[in-house]
Amino acid sequence: MKEVNPYVLALKQLDRVAKKINLDPGIHEKLKYPKRALIVSIPVVMDDGRLEVFTGYRVQHNVDRGPSKGGIRFHPDVTLDHVKALAMWMTWKCAAMGLPYGGAKGGVTCDPRKMSRSEVEKLSRRYATEIAIVIGPDRDIPAPDVYTNPQIMGWMMDTYSMHVGHAVPGVVTGKPVEIGGAYGRVEATARGCLFTVGEALKCSGKELKGSTVVIQGYGNAGSISHRLAEEEGARVIAVSDSKGGILNSEGLSFSGVSAHKKETGSVVGFPGAHPLTNAELLELECDLLIPAALENQITADNAPRLKAGLIAEAANGPTTEEAGEILFKRKIPVIPDIIANAGGVVVSCFEWAQNLMGYFWTEDEVNKKLHDIMIPAFRNTYELAGQEGIDLRLAAYMLAVERVAAAVKIRGVYP
Repeated sequence: MKEVNPYVLALKQLDRVAKKINLDPGIHEKLKYPKRALIVSIPVVMDDGRLEVFTGYRVQHNVDRGPSKGGIRFHPDVTLDHVKALAMWMTWKCAAMGLPYGGAKGGVTCDPRKMSRSEVEKLSRRYATEIAIVIGPDRDIPAPDVYTNPQIMGWMMDTYSMHVGHAVPGVVTGKPVEIGGAYGRVEATARGCLFTVGEALKCSGKELKGSTVVIQGYGNAGSISHRLAEEEGARVIAVSDSKGGILNSEGLSFSGVSAHKKETGSVVGFPGAHPLTNAELLELECDLLIPAALENQITADNAPRLKAGLIAEAANGPTTEEAGEILFKRKIPVIPDIIANAGGVVVSCFEWAQNLMGYFWTEDEVNKKLHDIMIPAFRNTYELAGQEGIDLRLAAYMLAVERVAAAVKIRGVYP
């Protein structure tokens, strides 16, 4: 599979929408580049006593609509271009949801799966210390992403707070509820994704109940999508993680697969399921495909062979521009990442607001508020796509970029 630079993809997407909405050339030029990109060295004394130095990044793409917002990933494939692309996508995602944020992203080039808890904690705290000069509850608010979790956010919040001398729960979101996290945040990405799926299916006279579902990726978004889809009466027939996939056309139980992964470290080898590769999984016939892994999984090479009725991007950037065009011509709708997986940042916004207010909502309240933001965002996108005869991604980008452009125009360029 040909490797696609995600930042090149992000720029192509911006160029496409700029042309469609006749974006002011000056604003277009401004939005191509991140406001700020920080590269840091992270020395960590490993458990065996040796010193290892990791490279970390924090990129703030845009702050015209408010402080920047975006996750932090710990992954071997993290590069500056990866983080720049993800930060740009966060700008569009926040704007598409109508949130008072710009986009940011962070990452460390490492493999936390091969590190002890102590080593991950040292890495997290030193990284938080190094990026502390650019983050803050009124500046840039990190959150979990690939291979990071509430505990890591807790360490980062504590580290930042120790440096400033008082507790600052609003500096990160996705924290444990014991230190200011929001109820429902862990499930928010998957729950928001399935809210949009339900609405998309309703638009075509279908429903999630009884549908066959395939999920690529079994981290937070993928595994919880499995649980929620199963609760809605769907039949999840295949799932995968970085080591491979499993298939059972009769259905895979969430409790069984999640227990097996917890015990063995992978979904591979689950009793009663047939093994298959991640590439094979994407091409299975199903009503709903949820790519919930990494970028560039659906490309021009495999898009002609996909047999899903609907694709919902729980991952960031899983579909290349060329693949999107192929799928649109084949009449396979794709709910784009900036809509489908925006539930995480929506509930992160709730968490941040609650931290600033010192007031907290129940999980039912959080889920209702999430629903009330996700559904109109999808409907607006769906209606614009129908009016213009375009795919859902272009429609979502048109709405998002126009909102950011309006903020840039109103604020002007200083000095």
